[in-house]
Amino acid sequence: MAAMNTASFIASDETGSPASPVASGTMSVRILRTGLESQMEKEDRVAVEAPLEYLLHHPGLGLEAVSFGTTMRTPGDDEFLAAGLLYGEGIVNEACDIDEIESSTRRPNVINVRLRSSVQMEIQTATRRFSAGSSCGVCGTTGLDAAIARAAATRVAQTAAADLSVLFSLPSRMREAQSKFGDTGGIHAAALFDFSGNLMTVAEDVGRHNAFDKLVGENLLAGRLPLREHIILLSGRASFELVQKALRTGAAVLAAIGAPSSLAVNLAVASGLTLVGFLREKHCNVYSNPERLTAAH
Repeated sequence: MAAMNTASFIASDETGSPASPVASGTMSVRILRTGLESQMEKEDRVAVEAPLEYLLHHPGLGLEAVSFGTTMRTPGDDEFLAAGLLYGEGIVNEACDIDEIESSTRRPNVINVRLRSSVQMEIQTATRRFSAGSSCGVCGTTGLDAAIARAAATRVAQTAAADLSVLFSLPSRMREAQSKFGDTGGIHAAALFDFSGNLMTVAEDVGRHNAFDKLVGENLLAGRLPLREHIILLSGRASFELVQKALRTGAAVLAAIGAPSSLAVNLAVASGLTLVGFLREKHCNVYSNPERLTAAH
């Protein structure tokens, strides 16, 4: 087998220019497509993974900003990501709690969130001090027991029923709306639909939790929360952290292409959330509150 020409394997962004991770969610790389009988160099596209540090500004934290932590994410919609993360963590409860969100012009991959003085804030609460991977959700939270207790106390409001035929149509509709998955095959998505199957919005990221936070942040800042009689669809599996985030939004149905975890199922049962796993075009598994899904005849 011939040796790879390492010098030619240089990443570039979507325009073909040298890679700029903060400017694009995907980038092109040179790869060696190889088999037992042949090989060839070609272009491929990969999802960008880059760090993002959250800096909180609030009078209660002093004159200097306090770091809420750093996570790995796919650049793009960083404002939504920050807002969704803070909402999921219970730092903010509505859009008006946030005075301003802006990316740093001096420090790449840093986003500043200025909170209203009316937000109850203590430095112990604000300081998350973690470095999380893109797949990490609750791993940066210091009070796991408190997070579980808070989520378990949530109850989903009574809603009308959603039709199963609508539910089965959602995976393909989410895939069609994804702009980056087809290019890379390495991007997760979270999509929001109403009970009629209308796509409200879709968010993508290399991390499952980040995609969810981007979705939540967009809807928070748009004033759409709570998401009563809405379905959130995940491209991967449904973990406890994602059920927890779904409960914060008020969504009635959380559906996943993959499997749920045991703690996710227990939490969904206790809270009244309808949890669906292994969603396909003609079948799915309903793990909790199946009465919210009906088959029209």
